[in-house]
Formats: sequence, C-alpha cells, structure tokens
Amino acid sequence: MTVARAATDPSRVYLMCPPEHFGVEYVINPWMDPQQPVDAELALKQWQCLRETLTGLGHEVHVLPPRPGLPDMVYAANGAFTVDGTAYGARFAHPQRAAEAGAHRDFYQDLGWRYVRPTETNEGEGDFAYLPTAYGGTILAGYGFRTDPDAHRRVQETLGRPVVSLRLVDPLFYHLDTALAVLDDENVAYYPAAFSPASQRVLRQLFPDALLASRADALAFGLNLVSDGRHVVLNDAATAMTAKLAAAGYQPVPVEFTELHKGGGSVKCCVAELRG
Repeated sequence: MTVARAATDPSRVYLMCPPEHFGVEYVINPWMDPQQPVDAELALKQWQCLRETLTGLGHEVHVLPPRPGLPDMVYAANGAFTVDGTAYGARFAHPQRAAEAGAHRDFYQDLGWRYVRPTETNEGEGDFAYLPTAYGGTILAGYGFRTDPDAHRRVQETLGRPVVSLRLVDPLFYHLDTALAVLDDENVAYYPAAFSPASQRVLRQLFPDALLASRADALAFGLNLVSDGRHVVLNDAATAMTAKLAAAGYQPVPVEFTELHKGGGSVKCCVAELRG
C-alpha cells in the first residue's frame, strides 16, 4: 500500500440535507426496519456534527432544504452526480424517493449549473464515483440493484469521461458507495466480495495498490466515507477500517452515526460533492 499523497488543494465543496423529516417509514433496502425506533434529536445532532467536521477541515458545505414527506432526502449523495459544473440528475429506483430528484434539480438550476435530466434509472453518487486524475479522469459506476447499466453509457456521453461499469452482487451493498470509496485522486478502497468475479478482476487491474476492506469493515459502513485525499471522515463504528486507513497514511476522522445508519446509509450517503 502506498502512502497517501497530500492533495495540492484539499478543499472540497459539498451538499448536505438536514434530517428534519428523517425516519424509517418503509423498507427499500435490507438495513431498514420500521420497528427499530429512530432518535430524531440524535440524528440531527449527528448530522450537524458531520457538517461541522467537514467545515472544520476547510471544506464548504451547501445545505439543501428538506421537504416534508421525503424521509430519505437526508441521503443527499443520491440526488445527482456532478463533474465540471454539470449535474447528471437522479431517477430513483423506488417511488418513495422519486420526488427527491426535483429538489436536487431545483438546487442545481438555481446554482446556475447545467442540469441533465436522466432517462435511465440511477441514484447519483450512490452508484457513481469520480477519480479526477486517474487515466485522465475516470468514473466508476455500479449496477445490479439501483442503477440501470444503460445510465453508464449516457453518463459517459454527457460528462465526457470514461466510465468503468462494476457489477454489485450482494444485496447488503446495494449502492457502489457502500462497497467502494475513493480515497484520493487515483486510488480507492473496496470490499471485493461485493462485486462480481469479472468486476473484481477489473478493480485489481485498475487499482493494484487499493486498500482492501473485509466484510466486517463493509458491514460497519466503513467504506461509506468522505475523503479529501488526506482526511477520511467515516463512521466511528468502523474501527478496523479506521486502523487500516491510518496504516495506509491517511488521517481518519471518525464520527458517530448510529441513527442515520438505520436507514441504510452512513457518512458518504449524506454528502454529495459539487465538482464545479
């Protein structure tokens, strides 16, 4: 494993949406259990802590106003995927989340960005990850549960970056961001068994120095993280992953995230990157 390179300019711009209406009101992934109570006050406190952690690291955080009736809107990463000031919008797989796409569209249009309305099902950064300098700028794209592989082709044509399609095979890791994380401009961490054998071979070829996560790491949502290339913000329950990141030369920043985990997401799910 190579030691993490310090980014020339580690500052990032992010989008988050507060969990004012968050709750587990239905089941659309294996982690959700409406019988398990959610502490709304604690969920908001943990979200605020995450936001303050990111701003404390020198990053800018925009806030997307939450809308009633959309309890999963807190998972802001799912609303779009952005590169060079273009937002490729989401088209959610489940009707319970469909209206979130409009809220994200309004945000990007108000920001003055180009917004591309999708024709295929996709869930934004949930299934798209970007490495800006790897091979001239590469998009890793997951499919198998939430995103139509035809969306990969359209994203490539829309954003002008090569797309590497990766098939997810374990229902517990239904989004790419639960099974793979971008650590810096060129390298990733991932849990191999979440991917098909062919996709595992692709990942080995592209990222021979990748940090490999265990199943326990992935189950603790240790790959659902936010990295600026130096600092890595992740769920504090992922203790083994925290140690692996430190050993690889990164600076882990653990945060408590028990409540939003109950909806099937963690740190990365709540943070979209705005690449202007």
